[in-house]
Amino acid sequence: MSLFWRMFALNAVVLGTATALLLWAPVTVSVPVLITEAVILVGGLAVMLVANAALLRLGLAPLDRLTHLMTTVDLLRPGQRLPASGGGEVAQVIRAFNAMLERLEHERATSSARALLAQEAERRRIAQELHDEVGQSMTAILLGLKRAADDAPAPLREELQEMQEITRESLDEVRRLVRRLRPGVLDDLGLVSALTSLTEDFATHTGLQVTRRFSADLPALAPETELVLYRVAQESLTNVARHADGQRVTVALCHTDDGVVLTVTDDGSGIQAPREGAGIRGMRERTLLIGGSLEIAPAPGTSTGTGTGTGTSTSAGTGTRIRLTAPVPRKQP
Repeated sequence: MSLFWRMFALNAVVLGTATALLLWAPVTVSVPVLITEAVILVGGLAVMLVANAALLRLGLAPLDRLTHLMTTVDLLRPGQRLPASGGGEVAQVIRAFNAMLERLEHERATSSARALLAQEAERRRIAQELHDEVGQSMTAILLGLKRAADDAPAPLREELQEMQEITRESLDEVRRLVRRLRPGVLDDLGLVSALTSLTEDFATHTGLQVTRRFSADLPALAPETELVLYRVAQESLTNVARHADGQRVTVALCHTDDGVVLTVTDDGSGIQAPREGAGIRGMRERTLLIGGSLEIAPAPGTSTGTGTGTGTSTSAGTGTRIRLTAPVPRKQP
């Protein structure tokens, strides 16, 4: 039924009911109108308006739901759709909106994939240049300072040794930046080794206790999936260091029926409101590349356990849990 005829039918029901009451009810209207008759007429009008408003609200409810979805839809959370049944204009509008969302989500995923692949290529190029150019130059400077310090007199030797230490620290920082830009261990040794190196480096530089829980039965993953899991873990740890104000963090990687699940849980201040900055939205965009799902929620109740890393994980329910589920292609029988 079209929207026009639906509204017409609703109003016809209300007006027909009112007409029937006037025809068969023992009510008359005098001239001039008596107070009791005026009260009855005003009361009947009020009932008609209330009934008409209720029926119109019921008839326009699909449009209200469509308006709400239009104002709240997020392309980084795909799958938000409205049910559409029948052949009226409202159902056609809902189906058209669902099709538009499908197209926009596909286009967003495609454009995000191109942007993130270009970003990773640029990261790889910068990391290579830092390693080959800056790293080698600083290594040569470090060796030159060592030779000069060996042959210099005592007062000058101390200054040269100080410069040597500064140069060594700068070289270590450059190497750390190279690992953050493009983790070579991920390409050479795989995801588990890369996450182990990442968490060890994180614990060293932040002083937080890190627990690692990595399952032994992890399946083989595509390079894109491993890179997304690594980047999400990297961004999650960065958020913990910047915003969580906690003491412990747990990084878990396990294999479930849904795929490979990465979970990063901290015992910090937790999420008080759904605030999503560029980092979290970047994680959602990366998750879409592999068709996964990302959940960010307060940490579950108290849980304690010992992992393969440093320290013991304890969550008092005030922290944050970031859970990424990456689908794994099933083997053909």
